[in-house]
Amino acid sequence: MRLERRAVIFDLDDTLHPRRHFVASGLRAVAVHVASAYDMSRGDALRVLARARRESSGRELQALQEAFGLPADTLPALIAVVRAHVPRLRLSTAARAVLAHLRAAWRLGVVTNGVAEVQARKVAALGLAAHVDCVVYATADGQPGKPDPAPFLDACARLDVAPAQTVFVGDDLRADIAGAAAVGMKTIWIAPPRLRGAGGPDADITVHALDDVPAAARRLLPSRWSPYAA
Repeated sequence: MRLERRAVIFDLDDTLHPRRHFVASGLRAVAVHVASAYDMSRGDALRVLARARRESSGRELQALQEAFGLPADTLPALIAVVRAHVPRLRLSTAARAVLAHLRAAWRLGVVTNGVAEVQARKVAALGLAAHVDCVVYATADGQPGKPDPAPFLDACARLDVAPAQTVFVGDDLRADIAGAAAVGMKTIWIAPPRLRGAGGPDADITVHALDDVPAAARRLLPSRWSPYAA
């Protein structure tokens, strides 16, 4: 008899790692780019971008255009800089500890939406390959991504674990929680601060921090002995 094989699969952005850190890395790359391309101060560019993040998050590049009178057709090039840059990211101590704790008894995976090439650079910068058993880029090859069933089932196949023996952890109720539940996975919702107390989601368990995931996963799928588990 062997312990039945189980898996925990994570979303990446705002689950295992804050997306804002990638954005900050991308904006630093933009500041370097415009300083070189338009002969301006990198420090001035960074100050404009930082102020825009505080005051109108999501419009940082437009704010940079307006502040320095950059041509109207500059925006696509600046977006390309963010997407193509090699990010400087670090997996948090908490995330490393959670993954190390789980790996002793679970198979581990990541399923992430977003532009596959961009997500792959994040994964490489974070060194995730050393901490999990597979990474699935849900939108690769033109696929629709989560909540489509395909990436969830692909991850299970790579981990050689049935969906019913898998826990999915994410922050997005539609893409992560509903998508995973639809293929028969158990689900853990890491509630974003802005949504805490907003009502009962359809997740099996709601937690407020990554640190809470191991205990929640054990509650959903206690370890069991099976004469059939490989």
